[in-house]
Amino acid sequence: MFQQITILGPGLLGASLAMAVKERGLATRVVTWSRRPESRAKCLNQSWCDTVFDSPEEAVIGSDLVVLCTPVQTIVPLLVQIRSGLAADALITDVGSTKSLICREALSVLEGHSASFLGAHPMAGSEQAGMEHAQSDLFENAACILTPLDDAAAEVIAKLSAFWDAIGMTVSTVSPEKHDEIVAHVSHLPHLLASTLCGYLAAQDGTWRNLAGDGLRDTTRIASGDPQLWKQILEQNSDEVVRAIEGFELQLHHLKTALLNQDSLGVIAQLERGKTYRDQL
Repeated sequence: MFQQITILGPGLLGASLAMAVKERGLATRVVTWSRRPESRAKCLNQSWCDTVFDSPEEAVIGSDLVVLCTPVQTIVPLLVQIRSGLAADALITDVGSTKSLICREALSVLEGHSASFLGAHPMAGSEQAGMEHAQSDLFENAACILTPLDDAAAEVIAKLSAFWDAIGMTVSTVSPEKHDEIVAHVSHLPHLLASTLCGYLAAQDGTWRNLAGDGLRDTTRIASGDPQLWKQILEQNSDEVVRAIEGFELQLHHLKTALLNQDSLGVIAQLERGKTYRDQL
């Protein structure tokens, strides 16, 4: 499918993607770069990496697909940094959890260059971080959202869609703005709820955690995600996240009111709606 794929940022997602590409034979070569020297040293001994470069500008030379797998606030600055090394027909994408700002700024960065940028968000991952937790099947049967701008070329969308499909993902296409609205509700809000619940419980009697069952662990697993990474995600999508919080607050208020009023029908109605939604996931 590709002669050479460059993966910039071989953490959990980047390394898992490299593994999947190699396992499925989707590129002749996979090359990488990491900001930290110790991470570059680890890549040297990995079967999924053919070459490790000391600079991102060198790593993208000759690649027909470049995947930016770094934290969301670094994606656009990294694109600026590699612009001069990009091939004329290169396709650039990312795995960031926010899209509106990234896609608009990427278009500006590449103005006057014939390389193409198309945002992507593979909805896969883990609360764990780092290439040591990478898995070649991380993306299988998960959703991938492509976020083309209005003037995106049909062949670019088709090519990147075919790539993520070959990785094992179910691909859909929405605008960057719609993407940010959706993930604020189905990804960012759930993380906030898990983290806030843990923060609330941390202020209670410390012995309670010894009595918690699997329900609490299952509900709050994602709260173990890197706070610095999540800070960036939430700040970049703050408008949509705030709207999602407000909507959730309204639902919580309805449930609180039903409990105060001993409205059994109201309580059961909300619990049944929740069960129905969860059973369909």
